[in-house]
Amino acid sequence: MKNLKSLLLTTLMIALPMTVTFAQSKIAHIDTQKLISEMPEVIAAQKQIQALEKTYANDIENSIKEYTAKAQAYEAEARNQTDIVNQARQNEMQSMQQNIQTYRETATQDLQKKQAEMMRPLYDKAIAAIEKVAAAQGFEYVLDASAGGGVLVSKGKDLEAEVKVELGF
Repeated sequence: MKNLKSLLLTTLMIALPMTVTFAQSKIAHIDTQKLISEMPEVIAAQKQIQALEKTYANDIENSIKEYTAKAQAYEAEARNQTDIVNQARQNEMQSMQQNIQTYRETATQDLQKKQAEMMRPLYDKAIAAIEKVAAAQGFEYVLDASAGGGVLVSKGKDLEAEVKVELGF
């Protein structure tokens, strides 16, 4: 019995300071994916990227139409041409096909690079605003409540409204 009281007293002495420490920690949460997707600068950047993507898609589509038209014309005329002319035309078609594929790959890489260049500063701006608001309100931890963000319970204060004010929207 005496050992049980000692064990209980020791457990309380260890657990009490931990409880006080946890009680003093201020925790908040924010859905960073939602916040970033609603930033006006992000919306504008996405529109620019979509416009560039549409330009590339139109260029590729026009190249494919030109390739198809030329292929049909060459096929219709193939019987009336020499083997040397047909071989040259076949080489030209292969070259056009390779150019289209190369352009498609280059366009994809360029879009990814452009998106990274435009979005990185905006992500950094959002994180800085979150840090500033959290510090001003005395939060020691801010958890990302985005899907896959690792938050199981988000009953803490949501900083989204204050961070939007900080960002100016």
